[in-house]
Amino acid sequence: MASEPATSFTPSGEDAITRVISVKPDESADRLPPTEFEKFYEIQRTAEEILKEGYKRVALQFPDELLHDSVPIFRQLKHRVGQGCELYVLADTSYGSCCVDEVAAQHIEADAMVHYGHACMSQTSRLPVIYVFGKKYVDVDICVLKLAESFDHDNAEVNGDHEGGHRRAILLKHDVVFTHQADEILQGLQRIFEPRNIAVLYHRIETRAMPTPSSRNGSELASTEQPPSVDESPPSEVPPSDIPLEYTTIFYVGSESLGLTNLLVTNASCNVYSFDPLTQSSRLESSRTNKILMRRYAILQKARDADVFGILVGTLGVASYLPLIKHLRNLLAQKRKKSYTISVGKLNPAKLANFLEIECFILVACPENSLIEAKDFLRPIVTPYELEIALQADPIWTGKYVLDFERLLSEAGSGTSDKLDSKDVTDNGTGEGPESDDDQPVFSLVTGTYRHAKRYGGQTSETQQQIGGGSAVVLRNQDNAVATLDSAAGQFLQQRTYQGLDMRIGEDAPSVLEQGRSGIARGYQDDQIHQEIK
Repeated sequence: MASEPATSFTPSGEDAITRVISVKPDESADRLPPTEFEKFYEIQRTAEEILKEGYKRVALQFPDELLHDSVPIFRQLKHRVGQGCELYVLADTSYGSCCVDEVAAQHIEADAMVHYGHACMSQTSRLPVIYVFGKKYVDVDICVLKLAESFDHDNAEVNGDHEGGHRRAILLKHDVVFTHQADEILQGLQRIFEPRNIAVLYHRIETRAMPTPSSRNGSELASTEQPPSVDESPPSEVPPSDIPLEYTTIFYVGSESLGLTNLLVTNASCNVYSFDPLTQSSRLESSRTNKILMRRYAILQKARDADVFGILVGTLGVASYLPLIKHLRNLLAQKRKKSYTISVGKLNPAKLANFLEIECFILVACPENSLIEAKDFLRPIVTPYELEIALQADPIWTGKYVLDFERLLSEAGSGTSDKLDSKDVTDNGTGEGPESDDDQPVFSLVTGTYRHAKRYGGQTSETQQQIGGGSAVVLRNQDNAVATLDSAAGQFLQQRTYQGLDMRIGEDAPSVLEQGRSGIARGYQDDQIHQEIK
């Protein structure tokens, strides 16, 4: 018998309830005995720090892959901290699981957080954080041996003194789950390379982070004087002054991840060797850096053709995200571009496809969530640094890449960033100068044709300023004429064939009032079936 056709215009929503979410749980600690389980998640250290600081309400943040371990961790922590401290488990993060979800913690008025699993180590702005990375193990001897072999294979007979008299250096980086073995790896590398006059450098990752005093207010820039181990400082600030960056080699211990990708992009001038503990093999990763940068440069060219931008708020916990958003708004306004600020939580193509009037998105997120492969997205997604390059009259990209909020803002404030001054004369439609022509066409490297750039803002009339600038679409002046305001969304709406329901005010005669139905949906009083049952 054929199934009856659906009578509703919209689905029932059953698919959203029955949908299976594929999450691969991390089973590293599942088969450990109770004593090893406590050591793996450092339960004793966590309880001691909570009691030492006297925290009364603590949020425990878990990523999806570790959520199955939240119950035993909660019970053991609660047993140690006692009844004087309330613990709350945070499961679904507002943005990326690597970031501290201070927004969810504020819902329970927490005065501290414990972050479990992988972390991007971005500087927080409101709450103190205790990091518990988990203790995964790596064979230190094999790790050191493989990295040394890969380095010697590509740098045969290289000692500490490079041609030109500069000393060489090796910078050790690793996934946070190997923090407890970092000293052993460091000592093994030093035994091999220091006799060759090659310095081995390492910045320790702290397991606790405090918000800077200025960032707690949320209105000022976070202090730049913070421990370099908390903030993932770029290698350009790590080597001693006598070792140039181009003579520094980076060793990374960990599997392929977003952290490794960001390390390659932000250090394009350095050779990066990685060791994968799962396969116990090492390789030169820098060979794919150019491919990553080429893809980013292609997206950057698409951003140059955009006139309407959407600033995506991808974090609410990283310090200085508000000053960075303000800086982006001012920068786009100077270039006479239209900008909208949007907070959509976790990104997906369906969400962003609702904003068809936006031609390019700018993602303000932590470094590990900033690089988005926009193959499935309708519009390109760029980082704040890529936007600054795209808005140049003659873009010059030397391979330098910045993802850190503090560094972007400091360079913007000092004028050292690679962007065009608003006073300069531009000729590509990305800015406004004393000799700029609004009707001058702009050549697009994406389409290979000329286009006319749209201009927003600029000199606004007194009437527009009184009604709020671009907040309104049309107005009627004293002459009863219609004037269109500077609104990208309003212009896009006028171009659409469907603009919503037609109100037809004053065109149709009012209908006669009638008595409505009474009762409940499953049986109205005037319903025929209800009448028969009655």
